[in-house]
Amino acid sequence: MPDYDILAAACAQANLNYTDAQLIRAHSNSVYLLPGERAVVRIGRQDHGLRARASLTLTRWLSERGVPVTEPMLDHAIDVDACTITVWRYYPQDTRPAPPMRALGAILAQLHALPRPPIELPAYPPLARFTAVLAEPAVQRVLKDDDLEFLQQQARSVLDRYQHLDSRLGVGFIHGDSYTGNCVWDGDLVRLGDWDEACIGPRELDLVTACHDSRFGVSDDELAEFLRAYGTVAVPEFRSGAAASTLFAMRDLHTLAGYIRRAARGDTPAARELEHRLRTLRHPETPAEPWHAL
Repeated sequence: MPDYDILAAACAQANLNYTDAQLIRAHSNSVYLLPGERAVVRIGRQDHGLRARASLTLTRWLSERGVPVTEPMLDHAIDVDACTITVWRYYPQDTRPAPPMRALGAILAQLHALPRPPIELPAYPPLARFTAVLAEPAVQRVLKDDDLEFLQQQARSVLDRYQHLDSRLGVGFIHGDSYTGNCVWDGDLVRLGDWDEACIGPRELDLVTACHDSRFGVSDDELAEFLRAYGTVAVPEFRSGAAASTLFAMRDLHTLAGYIRRAARGDTPAARELEHRLRTLRHPETPAEPWHAL
């Protein structure tokens, strides 16, 4: 069932007008903006049903504890054709610059200081989506043999290092996808959204996910502000740690999954970005242009 038809069916159940719907993201979830309703609709597929429901419970629990999170517009999920749909409040950003990294650092400090939430969260599944993507026949046809072999070898190496990870910050409740692209302004307040990946894992993972913005041109000064706001060590010491190094390499691979699938579907801009990222990873000693989020 096409995403737009799923959107239409869900909006009919929720009594929402979708005639002005705008697709704003199409990765593991499809995300639509309904400007007239001031709502954001997230369509989760496959195993995202339980995650979507958990995100509603989780954001309510976090909000009650003073953590600035994006808020659901509907307090329940909607099921349509094996998809789970959630509806969230829309926060217009207008022409404001993206929220600063230091705001994300402060939110993560709050989050990591909390006890585990009163719902069952999965353990972080290292590179689960990435390795599944590499096994898809359509993907194997779009990747050159040497690129596929390189990525498989990198995944094996990173997963082996992850099994022996020494987490200085400990294992606990983490966001799982904590970068500034998931932050929004709400007046003068910054809120953190997209809680579908929340899980139990090494807390460094949230910091590395944010610091991975350095691939996209974020400066060392911004990273330093982020780490200061969180309350941990300076950038050089953090980056040089074995845990951060392993998790950074893992994030590199994790971000390729969506682009590999899109390239396999014939998305030319995604294929070009994938080629650029692969070139960067295969030749780390060569200065490279920043990565781009498409």
